[in-house]
Amino acid sequence: MIRLSLILSLCLSAAAARAETELPDPLRAVLSERVTDCEGFESGTLELEADAIQRVDLTGNGEDDWVLDEFHLRCSSAASLYCGTGGCGLNLLVDGVVTSRLSKGWDVTDLGPLRTVLIQIHGSACGGTNVNACVEAMVWDATEGRFFSPIDQN
Repeated sequence: MIRLSLILSLCLSAAAARAETELPDPLRAVLSERVTDCEGFESGTLELEADAIQRVDLTGNGEDDWVLDEFHLRCSSAASLYCGTGGCGLNLLVDGVVTSRLSKGWDVTDLGPLRTVLIQIHGSACGGTNVNACVEAMVWDATEGRFFSPIDQN
């Protein structure tokens, strides 16, 4: 864990480095896997851009949750290690639960009373191909302790 903290501290901007010191264990474990993946490919070094770790209210309860957006991860030895045609890894942490998706972009909005996470995903999830537009909408259910999405029902 010391090695991970050292790598992150060297690679992050000052604001992101402060966030990393508080990074909860479930996301720290995900990030540790990404470091291992990068090191395992020709001894690469993981770099994090400033937006890799974000604090965003994903539930609408007024408290910031955690996001690890792998679009902002760079491995020195593999340009596309964290992203492909299906998107990039997106890891959302709410109440100790990590929800991971492949994402081509994401946003958070309020639809009426519901805080909603919108994720642009691969067109095959909507019956098309990669070039077809497709969006997943997820809403946090505090009682169940998880995000609900129509895609999870398939």
